[in-house]
Amino acid sequence: MTDAKTTWGLVYETNRDVKWICKMLQRMEVRDEEFEARIRALEGWRAEKAGEERRLSTVSAGAGGVVGGVVAVIVRVLGGG
Repeated sequence: MTDAKTTWGLVYETNRDVKWICKMLQRMEVRDEEFEARIRALEGWRAEKAGEERRLSTVSAGAGGVVGGVVAVIVRVLGGG
């Protein structure tokens, strides 16, 4: 009889452990999905930030070219070159 109780106890304990493991795996999957979503958002923000920096440098270079052209015209008009 003790074998039957021991076997039943093992089956019950194993079943309980399997349920706990399944519940923990589900929690981990949800946490992983949330983590991946945060990483994707951070990567998107980073790409957007890099795009803004490129645009600013392009605008700065364009503005520098325009200013240089204006200065060259003024110098030419005033007879400096």
